[in-house]
Amino acid sequence: MTTKILISRRSIQLLRILVSGIFLIAGFNHLLNVEKTAQRIEQASFKGIAYYFGEPQWLIILSGIVMLTAGFIFLIGYKTKWAALILMAVLIPITLTVQVGQITTLGPLFKNIAILGGLLFFILNDTDNLLK
Repeated sequence: MTTKILISRRSIQLLRILVSGIFLIAGFNHLLNVEKTAQRIEQASFKGIAYYFGEPQWLIILSGIVMLTAGFIFLIGYKTKWAALILMAVLIPITLTVQVGQITTLGPLFKNIAILGGLLFFILNDTDNLLK
């Protein structure tokens, strides 16, 4: 049995806009500060995860492009489920590499967990059809 829950369209739009902001800023940051970001990976406890996927500088540039592209698509509300899936696919390895295992970064770790929750909302709910 499916239960319908009424949700304000405006709240869905605001959630999407606010969640997309972190990816747009992070995407620009990755592209503008490749070396600084690579140093953060090098200092991470689980840097091996990044190296498993390839050369960190290449991954930083690629993730920057993906975060900007999918972040913008998510921002404008086009194919939000797919954009959220792509953003989640980028966020999980970044979180595992940089935040997990860093006692000083529990705040950013739980920030990323909260962002994952926001992305899951759009993955699990057909919000594209709610807004039309």
